[in-house]
Amino acid sequence: MSPEELVYLGILTASIPVGFLFRFLSPPVKQGAALLLGLSITIATCNVHTLHSLVTVIGTWVIVRSSWRHAPALSLAWTFLYLLFFRLVTWFNLPPPTPYANAVQLLLTLKMVSLANEVNSFHTEKKKDVSSFNKSSVVGGLSHEPSLYDVLSYSYCYVGIMTGPFFRFQTFMDWLQQPEPQSLPGSVPCLQRLKFVPVFGALFVAVNSVFPLAYVRTEEFLDQNFFFRFFYMIVVFFVFRMRFYAAWCGAEASCISAGLGCYPEKALCKPGGGPTVNYCPDPSAEEKYDFKTIQNIDCYNTDFCVKVRHGMRYWNMTVQWWLHHYIYPNAPFKSYTLRAGWTMFISAYWHGLHAGYYLSFLTIPLCIAAESAMEASVRSKLGPQGQSVFDWIHWFLKMRAYDYMCMGFVLLKAEDTINYWISIYFIMHVIAVLCIIVGKLLKSGKREPKRQEEVKKDVVTDQTEKTSEKKD
Repeated sequence: MSPEELVYLGILTASIPVGFLFRFLSPPVKQGAALLLGLSITIATCNVHTLHSLVTVIGTWVIVRSSWRHAPALSLAWTFLYLLFFRLVTWFNLPPPTPYANAVQLLLTLKMVSLANEVNSFHTEKKKDVSSFNKSSVVGGLSHEPSLYDVLSYSYCYVGIMTGPFFRFQTFMDWLQQPEPQSLPGSVPCLQRLKFVPVFGALFVAVNSVFPLAYVRTEEFLDQNFFFRFFYMIVVFFVFRMRFYAAWCGAEASCISAGLGCYPEKALCKPGGGPTVNYCPDPSAEEKYDFKTIQNIDCYNTDFCVKVRHGMRYWNMTVQWWLHHYIYPNAPFKSYTLRAGWTMFISAYWHGLHAGYYLSFLTIPLCIAAESAMEASVRSKLGPQGQSVFDWIHWFLKMRAYDYMCMGFVLLKAEDTINYWISIYFIMHVIAVLCIIVGKLLKSGKREPKRQEEVKKDVVTDQTEKTSEKKD
């Protein structure tokens, strides 16, 4: 493990027992202590680069106070432009930021854009009916405009300061105002989330030591046979997954120990967004609670869901919610594929300026188009047994697609990424294009009315499946 990874591990490990102590603090003390601890961690790891995050926070607060109507668009422009400056500071003869400062800046960007949108919704609802206004009718809406102190304490809250998950300002305020945090579930769900972390960590260290990423960049690697080169991307993505599974499960445990993101099950929470229905617990009845609001990874479904588009729903789930609510709806395109491409481009930019991010993320819309074409032209015409076989093949190709795209994400440089893809003959790009061509050729043929009805039923089934997944 690198020194940076050891520091992240230390911060996460310490955050879990500290979280249980925060349950005994009153709201004002909890808010101040969370700010002080988070700011101390930031200053200790980022040093002078803490100023980058502070400038971002102050700038967003000025935007929100000056023009709440235009705050969503202005905050997005401000934070993303500052990200560009942050990554190009060496052009201005300034010292390069530390990896810790980069982690803080990434999460802060998400928080500030979300904050601006929440304040905009607050004022919009308030303006609709000032006379009867008590609390926003929007689910999970704000009850008051945040002060600078509120914004600072939200921005530097120690929980997930570097590792995530992302959570909204309202989630933070709900955490501060929990009436009896000691009575909320804690140790059991925390241990449940941590039980596989040692396994993930051990697999990460073991496999990474046998199959180091650096070997891909050597001439010796290119002399290996095709099957070995193809196999290597599978183990690289496996190492990548184990690393993030361990980190994100640990980050979720730190939230759970503090009680952050704990809501009644009947509130139907979404990762990142929180409650989707207005629900008040009955004090006289026993309530069941969950931590879906801060769930950032679904390890099982990430590995075993069938489709590329579904795989994204279970990976970095809180960030996916942010992209779905703040980027995808405002894309300058109407078609699903172009909107998905725009969203992936913004996601790549958020991650960094390395070409590998863009090569990987912009391959996703191509894969989605390929699987959609094959589903419509092939799967819809098969019987139950044929569809089961199709789904297993689809799952295998989905995993290979993610293996393939992961190489760009970890190699970073365009030259390294393209050299690797050349070494395996751009195989996943070729398969995706062939699937689209085959799908269009089969679809262009005249369909029987009975088959058209089956396609409609399959679409309805898929929509029902999506609705069920959203509820889950």
